[in-house]
Amino acid sequence: MADDTGLIGKPAVRIDGVAKVTGEARYASDEPVPNPAFAFLVTSPIASGRVRSIDQTAARAVPGVLDILTHENVAGEITPPKAPDQGKTTTTLESDKVWHDGQIVAVVVAETFEGAREAAHRINIAYDVQPPAASFDSPGAQEEPRKLGPEKKDPVKGDFATAFAAAPVKIDARYATPTQHHNPIELFTTTCVWDGPKLTVYEPTQTMYGLKAGVAKQLGLDPANVRTVSRYVGGAFGSKGMLTSRTAWIAIAARRLKRPVKLVATRDQGFTIATYRAETRHHLQLGATPDGRLTALRHEGWEVTSRPSGYNVGGTDTTARMYACPNVATKVNIVHADRNTPGFMRAPPDTPYMFALESAMDELSYALNLDPIELRRINDTQTDPIDGKPFSSRSLMKCFDQAAARFGWAKRNPKPGSMRDGDWLIGYGCATACYPSNIGPAAARLSLTPRGKAVIQLAAHEIGTGAYTTIAITVADRLGLKLEDVKVVLGDSDLPPVPVAGGSNNAASTAHVAAKACEEIRAKLAAAAVAANDTPFAGLDPATLKVTAAGLVGPGGKREPLDKAMARVSGGPLEVHVENAPEGLKPGALAGLYQGQADMVRGTARKDVTAFAFGAQLVEVRVHARTCEVRAPRVVSAFAAGTIVNPLTAYSQFMGGATWGLSSALHEATEVDPRTARYVNDNLADYLVPVNADVGSLEVIMVPEEDNRVNPMGIKGIGEIGIVGMNAAVANAVYHATGRRIRELPIRIEKLL
Repeated sequence: MADDTGLIGKPAVRIDGVAKVTGEARYASDEPVPNPAFAFLVTSPIASGRVRSIDQTAARAVPGVLDILTHENVAGEITPPKAPDQGKTTTTLESDKVWHDGQIVAVVVAETFEGAREAAHRINIAYDVQPPAASFDSPGAQEEPRKLGPEKKDPVKGDFATAFAAAPVKIDARYATPTQHHNPIELFTTTCVWDGPKLTVYEPTQTMYGLKAGVAKQLGLDPANVRTVSRYVGGAFGSKGMLTSRTAWIAIAARRLKRPVKLVATRDQGFTIATYRAETRHHLQLGATPDGRLTALRHEGWEVTSRPSGYNVGGTDTTARMYACPNVATKVNIVHADRNTPGFMRAPPDTPYMFALESAMDELSYALNLDPIELRRINDTQTDPIDGKPFSSRSLMKCFDQAAARFGWAKRNPKPGSMRDGDWLIGYGCATACYPSNIGPAAARLSLTPRGKAVIQLAAHEIGTGAYTTIAITVADRLGLKLEDVKVVLGDSDLPPVPVAGGSNNAASTAHVAAKACEEIRAKLAAAAVAANDTPFAGLDPATLKVTAAGLVGPGGKREPLDKAMARVSGGPLEVHVENAPEGLKPGALAGLYQGQADMVRGTARKDVTAFAFGAQLVEVRVHARTCEVRAPRVVSAFAAGTIVNPLTAYSQFMGGATWGLSSALHEATEVDPRTARYVNDNLADYLVPVNADVGSLEVIMVPEEDNRVNPMGIKGIGEIGIVGMNAAVANAVYHATGRRIRELPIRIEKLL
C-alpha cells in the first residue's frame, strides 16, 4: 500500500510527457545515422507454394537501387528466428518456400525510400502456387493436441464426466473469437549500423536483451558485439515482444553495403511480418446445483497456428482457476494452417478464453434464474481450485460490489428484452476480469550525488505504460527526493538487463530492483555513519537511518547533511549496481537474464500461493430494435491490483484496456479470405477500432488492496487485466437487451438481424 508520506501511490504526471508531445522523444526510426540507405520489403501475394523465378531487371533499372536480397543470394546467411514459444516458425529468405501470405521474399535497398519502394514494385516474381488452408475447417488444416513439457500439464481435478452427468443444471455451448492484429501507431522499423565487427540495431522492442541475443545468434556474432537501442516504443501490445525475421536481413543488407540501412515497413506488411492474436474456438460445459454451486467444469480450446509452429496461448490455465469447482477437465488443441505464426497480444490467453468462460457463466445464471453477479459470489473462492493453494489476495467480489454500486446494477430488470428507451433495447452485462501476477529478475545501476540528484539506468522498456515515471517514483520515494531530481535512463542494451516488458511484470520487476538499489545506497551511507565518531548516529542501528534530499535522518529527528554523509563512502557520487532475483525464481534465471531469456516467477506456477489481479467489468449496451445497431454508452470497471505505483498512468492503462475490450467485442476482426488464406482488411481504414464516439462514459475504480504475499512491494501489474472479460460483458449485455446469445465475436449487425 502507498505510504502517506511517500510518493508511491500518489498521482504523478509522466516525466517524459513533455518530450513526447513536443517531438523530443526519440523513437527507433528517429535515431540519426550517417548516410543511411533505405530498405523496402517485397512480400508474397500467395499463402502456400514456392518462388519459381525472380526477374530483377526492371527493379535494377530504377535510379538509386543499391542491392536486392533474395533467397538466391543470401540463403543460409542467418539462423532463422524461433517462434514466441522458442519452437519452430516460418522462414523468409532462407529458401524458395512460401509459408504464408505476406512473407518476406525480397528486400530492396536504395538511396531513397521512394526509390526502394518503386523498385520493389517492379520486381517480377513467379510462383508455384499450392492450395492453402486458411483456418479452422479448411481442407488441409491439421489438428493435434498441443504438446506440453514435463513441468506443465492441462489443469485437471476430480471426475468431470461423472459430475457433469449427474449435474441438475447444465450448460453445453461453443464460442469463437477471431484473428486480431495489434496495429500500434508506431510501425515495425529497423535501422542497422555496423562499426567494424560491432552492430547497433535501432528497433522498437519489448525485449532489449532478447533482441540483442536473438540477433547475435541469427548472425553468428558474439553478443558483446551487438547493441540494441529502443528509448521509446510507440505502442506494442505484444507485437514487439519477440524477434522477427526482418532484423537480421536489414543487418545483412547494411553489412553488404558497408553503410547504415533503415527499414520502415508499411502498415499492411505489419499484418504478416509480425505476430497477431490467433482465432480460437471453445467448448464449455458447466454443471451446477440448483442453488448455483459449480460441480463440473470442462473447457476445451482450439487455436490456429502456422504450419511449422506449435505455439499456443492455452488459457485454460486461467479459466480452470477462476471459480470454486471440485471437478475440472481442460484440453487445448492447435490447428496448423498456411498462416504466419501468431504470438503475444494483450492478455494473450485470457482475452479469448475468459470470453468463453464468462459467457458460459452468464448462460448458467439465466438457466438458474440467478443474478449473474450473485452466481459469481456463490462460486468465489480464496483457494486455487486446482491445487489448493491460497490466492495471495483475491478482492474479486469487492470489485463487483463497488462497480455494481457505481453502475446502478440494482436497477436491472433480469428478464431479457425487458428494458427499453424508445427504439433502443437496453442491456446490462457483467464479467470477471483477471490476470496472473508475474515478476522477473532485473538489474540496475543507480548513482546519487552529494547534492541529492539521482540517476538510475536499466535496459527497461517504455511501451507507453509510463515506465520512466514509475521507476522515478520508486527511486524518489525510497531516497526521499523530489521526482524532478531523479533521472531515468532506459532503452539501451548497454545498460543492466530487465525482463521482457510483457506478462504485466514490468512495474513489479523494475520497481523492485530500483528499490533494492536505493536500499543498497542507504545501507552504505548508514553503515559508515554509525561507525564514525563524528556523527549524531554513532553506535545506532543502521537500519534506523533514512536517506532524504536533505541528508541522513535518524531516530529523534537527528540529521546530517547528505554531502557530509556521502563523503565517508565516496569522493563524489555514490554508485551501485544491483541485481534482484525474486523469491521462487528458477535456478539460473538471473544468469539467463543477461542472455536474453525471459524467465519470471509466474502467478499460476508458484509453490506457495496463486497470484492474480482481479476485476469486474460492467457495461450497458443499447441495440436498436429495427436496425440492430449496437452501442455501448456506459462502462464501469473496477480492479484490485495490489500496490498502484502511479494512479494517474494506472487509470490510463485500465481505461485503455477496457476500451480494447469493447473493441474486441464489437469491432475488431482481421478478415481472412478462406480461398487464398490472405488478410483482407490489412489497414486502419478497414480494420475497425473504436473511436471516442463509440465509448460514451468509461469509469475506472481502483479498489484498494494490500497484498504482502505477491511480492515485497505488493505490485501485481495492470497492463493487461483491463481488457479481460470486457468482450464477454458486452456479449452478455447484448443477450440481456435482445434475448439473442451471440457466441462468436465480433458482435455486428448481421449477427443480430
